[in-house]
Amino acid sequence: MSAATAAPSPIVSLREADRDDLDALLALEHAAFASDRAERRAIRHAIASPTMTLLVALLDDASADPVLVGAATIERRRNSRSARLSSIAVSPARAGFGLGGRLLEAAEADARRHGCSRLRLEVRADNWAGIRLYERRGYRRFAVLPAYYEDGMEAWRYEKDLGRA
Repeated sequence: MSAATAAPSPIVSLREADRDDLDALLALEHAAFASDRAERRAIRHAIASPTMTLLVALLDDASADPVLVGAATIERRRNSRSARLSSIAVSPARAGFGLGGRLLEAAEADARRHGCSRLRLEVRADNWAGIRLYERRGYRRFAVLPAYYEDGMEAWRYEKDLGRA
């Protein structure tokens, strides 16, 4: 196939989730995580909460309706300069295409937009792809939480200084 006849590259767009995304977000949770999945009620709460942002990544290849392929949940507390990335998920079929990095950048921008100067997160100690992403993006590990996940795996806590909000 020549460059002139090649199919257009898919476009990924990021936006805040809405209630119409609920079923796709639940499906993403089940595809991306073997345990510790968010339930429908928690996802619905995140979409509506004034102290949370739920971002979604949509893949649009122009041949069909856009498909939800990633999500990131950012939590904030009133009067706090720290935000927490409580979840980041990428469809296993789209892993390795930079979506995690794009979602992480968007989460950092959202935290700054809401007046936060730090972003914290927990990651499974056996999630080498996630650990590599966070460390390459300037996150530093500051704590270990034993038996944090349902299956007993420990979590590593990371933090990044986002500069002045």
